[in-house]
Amino acid sequence: MVLLSVKLIFLLLFFVVSTTATQAGSIQIKSVNLAAVEQNYIISVDSEIILNATLEQALEKGIVLYFATKFSLVDSRWYWLNDEVARSKLRVGLRYYALTRQYHLNYPTYSQGFNTLQEALRALGQLHDFPVSIKAELKQDVDYIASLRVWLDLTRMPKPFQVEALGSSQWNLSSDRLEWRMKLPTPEQPVFIKGH
Repeated sequence: MVLLSVKLIFLLLFFVVSTTATQAGSIQIKSVNLAAVEQNYIISVDSEIILNATLEQALEKGIVLYFATKFSLVDSRWYWLNDEVARSKLRVGLRYYALTRQYHLNYPTYSQGFNTLQEALRALGQLHDFPVSIKAELKQDVDYIASLRVWLDLTRMPKPFQVEALGSSQWNLSSDRLEWRMKLPTPEQPVFIKGH
């Protein structure tokens, strides 16, 4: 009887902890891959995105949620200000169509449909071979500071929701900002970074 009660308590605690984590919503970057292709660089990001109940309800009401992924490469010089030498930023809209009961991801050049929210979020977290814009000359022997962040971009929301979001943590959805030092990859050797 006591053993059954202890098992029941552990099961209940596990359920409460997992439910609380799901209700909170989160973005966790799992891995980053930077590769050299001809004279350019591409980035791939694998992240896990979980929406809270407030954001799911907003989707069901027809609100488009925009997610941004930003990667930047900075030349950190001790004698001068830091200089951003490369960057990549992608904004993707997640929308629910009640009529067809489908979720859509709207990329800058195409759209993709999904039957469930989980499928759409899984695809949203997978960014493959996105080009990096080079802003200054890059050198193979320099140690650069790289940073990456994925977040819900509230600036693209309708104004009433932006005002509501200012006073509520339910609308604040962002990954931790990953930052690391690295040398540029070569075509033979891409740079792979494991997230949290």
